[in-house]
Amino acid sequence: MCEHIEDFHRTVLMLGALALYADMPGADDAFIDTIGPCLAASLPEPPPGMFPPGYDPAGGPDFPGRA
Repeated sequence: MCEHIEDFHRTVLMLGALALYADMPGADDAFIDTIGPCLAASLPEPPPGMFPPGYDPAGGPDFPGRA
């Protein structure tokens, strides 16, 4: 597996672990609020083939409250 894909998968796993931690009683909210955005910002581009050809992440329906 190439390094790029390994980095992507590792970061996604850490985000998942953080989400599980956030649901635990007594989770440190300051830690979650600090680490979550940092992990999300460090996500590399998804590996080729992860999304179908022509996929546009901004092309979905409008969410409530967004025009």
